[in-house]
Amino acid sequence: MKKNRSLNTIITASVILMLCCIAASCSKKDAAAGAEKNDAVYAVNAYKTSADNLDSYLEFGGDVDSVSAVDVLPDVSGKISSIKVSIGELVSKDEVICYVDASRPGYIYSESPVKAPIAGRLTSFAPTVGTMVAPSMSIAKISNTDDLEIKVNVPERFISRISKNQNAVLTFDSYPGEEFKAKVFEVSPVLDTTSRTMQIKLRITEKNSLIKVGMYARVRLITQSISNAIVVPDSSIITRDGKPYIFIIDSEKSTEEKSFVKLVSIKKGITVDDKTEITEGLKAGDVIIVKGQTLLNDGAAVNVISTANGD
Repeated sequence: MKKNRSLNTIITASVILMLCCIAASCSKKDAAAGAEKNDAVYAVNAYKTSADNLDSYLEFGGDVDSVSAVDVLPDVSGKISSIKVSIGELVSKDEVICYVDASRPGYIYSESPVKAPIAGRLTSFAPTVGTMVAPSMSIAKISNTDDLEIKVNVPERFISRISKNQNAVLTFDSYPGEEFKAKVFEVSPVLDTTSRTMQIKLRITEKNSLIKVGMYARVRLITQSISNAIVVPDSSIITRDGKPYIFIIDSEKSTEEKSFVKLVSIKKGITVDDKTEITEGLKAGDVIIVKGQTLLNDGAAVNVISTANGD
């Protein structure tokens, strides 16, 4: 009986010793895994913030026309017998543009000259030789091409964001990459009940011979401009627990050998294209993570591959 008890005691002690060894081995593995996890370094791209301007805008399209243009009307009815000028030519006041022959069977008249009512550039001339015209019919248009304007029809839903003297940026397919400045100088007080649009006119602020009457302009109308704003790429903002955050490089914790990140809560302002204004949480000079941040946690170690400047 005593032998059995001793044997049971020895077996129990062996089992306990074995379990302790297994537990110790598992604890070492878990500790090693934890250490390996804590030592993980993530490759990221960064962006150095700065105070910048952010413009909110609306995009429209419109045709370039002259600010002042005058229709040319013949004095008599008849056929165009000859044309003395071409479209695009500069004409002086009272210069003959064409002649009209008012003759008809049984009656022969001298040709009647059609003269330019003002000096300017001939921007349109529809008739050809032999075309019948009348005094009530505009046959040409003379424009002052030094002052140009763009007429834009704004949909009703945007009219609350339109006002006189707003700045605009113009681009043309003919000149890719080039921008031209303009300003709203006239806003219609009424809407077109058919199209539900309001017409506005923009005047090109700087004369440029590249811009021609009749060209199609893409208009970027600035509706809100914020100066000295902290602007970040929209992709840098992450959402956790329904709130916006950004990872920044923790300058206090980081060393020359290793960088660490800090998760900061932010408040967003307006977003234009892929840029977002940050009204709270960041200051100029903060280095934020713009790529690789989705795997990060507060205090994580990172390897900054590249840093872009927001200047």
